[in-house]
Amino acid sequence: MLLLTLLTVHCFRPTVLMSLLFKKIKVHHGNVDRRLRRVILEDRAEQKQDQHPVKMPNIKVFSGSSHPDLTQRICERLQLDNSKAVLKKFSNKETNVEIVESVRGEDVFIIQSACGEVNDNLMELLIMINACKIASSSQVTAVIPCFPYARQDKKDRSRAPISAKLVANMLSVAGADHIITMDLHASQIQGFFDIPVDNLYAEPAILKYIRESIPEWKESVIVSPDAGGAKRVTSIADRLNVDFALIHKERKRANEVDNMTLVGNVKDKVAILVDDMVDTCGTICLAADKLIEAGAKRVYAFCVHGVLSGPALERLNKSAFEAVVVTNTIPQEDNMRKCPKIKCIDISMILAEAIRRTHNGESVSYLFSNVPM
Repeated sequence: MLLLTLLTVHCFRPTVLMSLLFKKIKVHHGNVDRRLRRVILEDRAEQKQDQHPVKMPNIKVFSGSSHPDLTQRICERLQLDNSKAVLKKFSNKETNVEIVESVRGEDVFIIQSACGEVNDNLMELLIMINACKIASSSQVTAVIPCFPYARQDKKDRSRAPISAKLVANMLSVAGADHIITMDLHASQIQGFFDIPVDNLYAEPAILKYIRESIPEWKESVIVSPDAGGAKRVTSIADRLNVDFALIHKERKRANEVDNMTLVGNVKDKVAILVDDMVDTCGTICLAADKLIEAGAKRVYAFCVHGVLSGPALERLNKSAFEAVVVTNTIPQEDNMRKCPKIKCIDISMILAEAIRRTHNGESVSYLFSNVPM
């Protein structure tokens, strides 16, 4: 009798029905108990919330011209509309920005990555930040998935510039209150800023991909292509509970490697190269050959930022790699069409969750070791 009454009153989900049965809610003379009515209303409200989640108030998400697809993915994840801005150039190639909608009192996020025409995109970002700041936005956060000039983070020769520090100064002067970025080439770049910087990591997404897409991952060796990436590689190896190896390289000049020495054993193992950035692919292709010579069964590469400039695609097509996995901090659609070995991990959910947590004043530490669903 109780079950029949419940089914006629409301179409319950199984979890709600079971909870009601366990609570032994009584039905008196065909009238539903007050507690039952309350549960029904709560369940209906929950269903409505599932169908139409509450939107975040006082937030604007703008896209620069470098990576509109990533911005669209983030906005869909947050269930927000992409805020409107007109981005174009004057006849003399100066950048012109028009923020179409009001940002007064709003929490503004501007998404712009270091790809394509890096200098033009950086200038566009600076102008957008400044335009929103002087239009009375409450806070402006620059979301920079791939940070520009990150490889110029120290004086490695006489009279060399520290361009990453210059970029940090420019962002602060433009009016940025907060920076969200991903896998900085050197973590000390965070210290170049006088404003908060959240340096997110693609490591949780990479770990998830390895476990799901490489059948023999338990028999793998995680390999760093240089000494600078040893910390990153050991972290991944520890979390997978596998061995790690290191390739020591001697460079004559940028993008050219003179000699390589493998430290570690990869014989009859699946070798997984991990690096933060891959550009012309000369180094990792030589590293793949070195690993095959050392007895590796198969070689994969995981790189967060797939710059893939110059002869990169040609080299990858001829390389010993089974697959080269990058993230979409930089657009990869054209590269994937030209090189079937390139696979892409979507990190929009990480950036979207970082934006949501930042806007709501929540901690982003969860994202350092977890992939939001």
